[in-house]
Amino acid sequence: MALKIRLARGGSKKRPFYRIVVAEATSPRDGLFVERVGSYNPVLAADHADRVVLNAERIKYWLSVGAQPTDRIAKFLGHANLAPKPVYKDNPKQSAPKKKAQERLKAAAAAEA
Repeated sequence: MALKIRLARGGSKKRPFYRIVVAEATSPRDGLFVERVGSYNPVLAADHADRVVLNAERIKYWLSVGAQPTDRIAKFLGHANLAPKPVYKDNPKQSAPKKKAQERLKAAAAAEA
């Protein structure tokens, strides 16, 4: 029985609200879950206290039992110091400007100097 700590969507259309739940990996997103361990309201401001609510004691228990958090939940747990923060790799080659754009930038910098 592989367990995941993940988001289950609630709320109405265009007004999302998520429960943070422990569920089997094979169960549907909004389907059966084992335990509710928090909530996430993306509508609230980023610095609002009720944006992410976590039950730290139960999350620590489920992590010790072997439940794996999803990427978004791992980020929440990292901010709450319940787990190490995930490391995100940069992809500079793909996101860098292409050859012609780099030449234009160099020309513009040379014109300014």
